[in-house]
Amino acid sequence: MSDRHPTTQRGRIRIVGFDDAVADRRGSDREGNDDNNDLTATGPSAGPTTPGETTTETESEPDRPRRRLEDAWRRFRRNRTAMAGLGVIVVMAVLAVFARPIEVSTAEVTITLQPFSLAPYDPSAMFVGPANAPPSRAHPFGTDWAGRDQLSRVLVGGRYTLGIGLVAVALALCVGVPLGAIAGYFGGWIDEAIMRLVDVLYAFPFLVLAIAIVPILEPIPVLGGGFWTVVLALAVTGWIGYARLLRGEVLSVREREYVTAARALGVPDRTVIRRHVVPNAVAPVVVQATLNVGTVVLTAAALGFLGLGLEPGSAEWGAMLSQGRSSLVQGRWHITVFPGLAIFLFVLAINLVGDGINDALDPHRDVSDERRRLR
Repeated sequence: MSDRHPTTQRGRIRIVGFDDAVADRRGSDREGNDDNNDLTATGPSAGPTTPGETTTETESEPDRPRRRLEDAWRRFRRNRTAMAGLGVIVVMAVLAVFARPIEVSTAEVTITLQPFSLAPYDPSAMFVGPANAPPSRAHPFGTDWAGRDQLSRVLVGGRYTLGIGLVAVALALCVGVPLGAIAGYFGGWIDEAIMRLVDVLYAFPFLVLAIAIVPILEPIPVLGGGFWTVVLALAVTGWIGYARLLRGEVLSVREREYVTAARALGVPDRTVIRRHVVPNAVAPVVVQATLNVGTVVLTAAALGFLGLGLEPGSAEWGAMLSQGRSSLVQGRWHITVFPGLAIFLFVLAINLVGDGINDALDPHRDVSDERRRLR
C-alpha cells in the first residue's frame, strides 16, 4: 500500500523566483572565467537555495570559434614533439626564404623584396669549387659534378620543395572541401556525380596519376612548365581524399539539431554550409591535409627524381637526388645525403605537427594522460 495521501495540489506546476531572479541578475555584476559567464538567479528571500533558483552558463556566439581555437592551441603547446616539429619547419622555412635575395623584375624596373642572402654562393653558379669535392670548411656540404656549392643548393631548394608541398595542398583543399561539403549536404544526384568521379580517380595510384598529368600540363603556355606544372598536377590528384573525408563528416553533421534549426529558420543553404556545417566537420580534413604535406613533398621529390616537372639542373631536393644517384655508386655520398636528409627532416616534422593537431582538435582526449597510460 502507498503511504501518499490525496492532495488537491497534485499535478500543479509552481515557478518560484523568476521575476526576482531577472531583477537580481540585471543589478549584479557578472562574474566569469575564461570559458563562460555565470549568471546566478536568486529567489525572493535570502537563505537556502530553492528549486526556483538556478545557475545557467551562457557564451556569446562570436566567442565560440575563438575559444575553440585557443583551447586547441593550448593543447597543441603541451605536446612537446609537435612543438619540436613546428620549430624544425619554421627554421627550414626561414632558411629557404632568406637563402637568396627575392626580386621581382618588370620591363623597366627590378624590385627587391628580400635583400638578404644566407647561401654563400649562387646555387646555379658552376665551378665555384672543385668538382665532386667532399665537405670542407669552404663548402660544408661539398660540391657536385659541376662544382656547384651543395649547401647553397640545399638552402635554395627548400623554396621549391616546401613551396610545392604547401601550395599544392592549399589548392587541393580549395577544390576538395567545397565539393565534399556540397556532396554530403545535398546528396542525391549531386552526391552520386561527385563521388563517382572520386572513385574513378581513386582507381589510379597517386604517383602514377601525377606522372600522367604532368606531360598534359607542360604544353599549356600559361603555366610555362616547371613549378606550377608540378603544383597543379599534385593538386588535381590530391583533392579527392579531402572531398571523400569531408563528405563523410558532413553526412553526420547535417543531422545535428543546430543545422535543422537553421533550416527551419529559413537560412540559405550556402550560409548553413559555410557557418554551421563546414566549421564543425573540417577538423579531420585539416589533420589529413597537414599529414599530406609530407606525402606531397615526397611525390614532388619522386617527380624530380624521374626528371618531370622542374627544369634540369634546378636546385630542388628531388632533382638533386636524381642528379647525384650515379655519384653515390662512386663513393661521393655527400651529393645525395644532404638533400635526402633535408627531405627526411621536413617530412618527419610535418608528421609530428599533424599528430599534434590531431590531438589538439580532439577535445575529449588529453594528450598527456594518454601518453602516461601508454608508458
